[in-house]
Amino acid sequence: MLNIKNYIVAVALVGLVSCIQEKQDPIVLSSPGAINEIQFSLSSEGIPSYQVSHGDTQVLNPSELGFVFKENDSLYRNFEIVGVEQRSFDQQWDQVWGEKKTIRNNYNELAIQLQEKGAQKRKLNLEFRAYDDGIAFRYIFPEQGIKDSIFIMDELTKFELAQDGKAWWIPAYDEQRYEYLFNDSPVSTLDTVHTPLTIESKSGLSLSFHEANLVNFASTTLAHTQGTTLKTDLVPWADGVKVRITDSFTTPWRTLQIAEDPTELITSYLILNLNEPNKIEDTSWIKPFKYIGIWWGMHIGKYTFWEGENQGATTKNAKKYIDFAAEEGIDHLLIEGWNKGWTPDWYKNAMHQFNFTQEADNFDLETVTDYAAEHDVRIIGYHETGSNIDNYLRQIDSAFALYNKVGIHDVKIGHVGSLLKMKEWHHGQFGVDYFRYVLEKAAEYKLTVLYHEPIKDTGERRTYPNMMAREGARGQEYNAWSDGNPPSYTTILPFTRLLSGPMDFTAGILDVEISQGYPGRRVHSTAAKQLALLVTVYSPIQMYADLPENYKGQPAFQFLKDVPSDWEDTKVLNGAIGEYITTVRKDIGSDDWYLGSMTNEEPRNFDISLSFLDPDARYEAQIYADAPGTDLNNKPEAISITTKEVTANDNLQLQLGAGGGAAVRFKRL
Repeated sequence: MLNIKNYIVAVALVGLVSCIQEKQDPIVLSSPGAINEIQFSLSSEGIPSYQVSHGDTQVLNPSELGFVFKENDSLYRNFEIVGVEQRSFDQQWDQVWGEKKTIRNNYNELAIQLQEKGAQKRKLNLEFRAYDDGIAFRYIFPEQGIKDSIFIMDELTKFELAQDGKAWWIPAYDEQRYEYLFNDSPVSTLDTVHTPLTIESKSGLSLSFHEANLVNFASTTLAHTQGTTLKTDLVPWADGVKVRITDSFTTPWRTLQIAEDPTELITSYLILNLNEPNKIEDTSWIKPFKYIGIWWGMHIGKYTFWEGENQGATTKNAKKYIDFAAEEGIDHLLIEGWNKGWTPDWYKNAMHQFNFTQEADNFDLETVTDYAAEHDVRIIGYHETGSNIDNYLRQIDSAFALYNKVGIHDVKIGHVGSLLKMKEWHHGQFGVDYFRYVLEKAAEYKLTVLYHEPIKDTGERRTYPNMMAREGARGQEYNAWSDGNPPSYTTILPFTRLLSGPMDFTAGILDVEISQGYPGRRVHSTAAKQLALLVTVYSPIQMYADLPENYKGQPAFQFLKDVPSDWEDTKVLNGAIGEYITTVRKDIGSDDWYLGSMTNEEPRNFDISLSFLDPDARYEAQIYADAPGTDLNNKPEAISITTKEVTANDNLQLQLGAGGGAAVRFKRL
C-alpha cells in the first residue's frame, strides 16, 4: 500500500507559445538540489535536442531526438513549440519489500509540446525529469486521429557524451541473451550494447544509462555511432520493424543516473521512482523468502532434469530435501523437472513441448506439496518453457490453477533458447509484452514470479511487487559446467546488472571446489565470499544453492540461516567497479545490521568504520571471514568465525584473501 509521507506538487504553466522565434534561448530544468540540469533547445530547422550537466561538468552535449516511421517517414524536424509546462514533485513511498523500505521521489519536471509546421501538423510531447541523482525523459505521441497502425522503424535518441570514459558492457545481440562476462573498454570503441551501461567518465563522474517502465515497447540497446556518441537502438521484431503501435504511444523513460562515486549508483532509486505505483491492493501474499533446491545437484551432474536412474525430481528426493529444510528452518524448496517433457536434449530441441500439469514418472505433486505443508515448507513451482511461448500460453491458466490447488504460491519460469518462438528476441516488443502478460496473469492467481532467461528489469517490481527477482546475467550455474565466472565478475555486478533490479544469483556454495561435480570445475571464490554475496547481491528471494550434505555440520551455515532477505536500509561503504565492494543492510524485522565485503583476484585489507550503527547501542559482531592464509587457491573453503563487542565508534578490520570475502552480523545487544 502506498504510504505518502510528504507530498508537494507545484504546477506552473509557463505558456502556450504561438509564435516561435528562429533563435530562442534554451529551456532549462534543474533538479531540486540544483545538482543536475537539462537544457532543451529547438534548432532553426526545428530539430529538438537536449543537453545535460552536473554542476559545472558537462555530461551530455546537445543530443538530437526523434523517430523514423515506415517508408522513411521521419518525425524529428520542422517542429515548433506550442506548449511548455513545469512542475515539482516530492513524495515518500514504501516498498512492499526491498533493499530500502522508504524511498523519496523528488524531481522537477518539464513537459514540452511540439507540433510539426508542415501539412500533417503531427504532435509529439517530451517529458523531462531532473533528479539530484540523474535525469530521465520520454516521448508521448498523443492520439491525434491516426487510423492506421504506427510502425516505428528507428528511434533517433542520441547521447552525445562530453567526455570519453571506461564502459562496462555486454553485447546486445547474441544467443546468450544477457549471460556474458563483462568487457571494459572506452566508450569510443563500443559496438551495440545492453543497458544498464555503466561508465566511469574521464570527468570523474560515474554514469549509468538504462530505461524505466518498459511496457508495450521494444527494449533499448545502445549503439556507438562515432566518437563518444551513443544512439538508441530498439530491438526489432523478426521482420525488422522495431515497434508496432496503434493510435498513440508512450515510450519507456530513457534514464541517466549520475554519481560522483560509483557506489552512489547502487543507492539511487531513480528507476523505481519512474514506475507506476503498486497496482496490487492486497499484498499480504507477497513475501520475501529463502530457499533451497535440487537445482545445484542437477547442474553439477549428480542428478538429471529428466526421468531415469539419476532423476532429481522424485518424490523420495523431494521428501529428503523437505526434511532438511524443516530441520534448518528454511522457508521454501524449489523442485525443477517435476513435470512431463524433460529429455536429455530438451535445450537443443527447437520448440520443445513441455506439459505443465502432468507429473514426471516417480513424482507425485500432491504427495510432495502435502508433505511440505505438514513440515511448514512451501514448494516453489517451476515452468521451463524452452522459449516455446505458444505452448506455454495455451497451458498457463491450467498450470497456474494447479499450483493454486496444491498450495504453491511462487513460480520460477525459464526461457532457455536464443529466440522466443525460434524467431523473436527475448528483449524485443514481443518479449516485453509476453513477460508483462505473464506477470499480470500470475498476479491474478496470487503467484510471485522468478524469471530466468528474462528481459532486463526496468523497475516493474514497484507496480507489480509479485515480480520478485530474475536472472538476466551469468549466475552460479556457470561455475558448475563451464570455465566459470572469475572473481572480478561479482564485483562488477552491483555496479552494472544489479542497477536494474534484484538478481537470482544462487549464492551460498560452501563446497566451492565442488567435490561431487564435473572434473576441473569449481566456484571461483572462497566460501566466505559466498556468504558475503547474500548481502552484496540483492534479491528478496535468496537461494542456498549447495547440496544439503555440504551444509550439515558446517558452523558457517548459521550466517545463511540468519541473513534476512528484506531490508529497511542499505548503505555502500566502499567500492570500485571490478575490484571490491562492502555493503551493509539493516534488517527490517530487527535492529540488526549485516555486512558483506568481497574482492576480485587481489587480496585486500579494509578498515571499516561502524558509524552506520545506532550510536546508543552495543552490538555483537559475528564475523565470518577468510581464514588466515585462505584465498582462491589455498584452502578456499576455510572460514574463520569470531565474535566481538562493538559500537558505532569502532572500526572493524577485515582481511580478504584473493577471490575472498567476509560476512558479518551485527546483533544488537
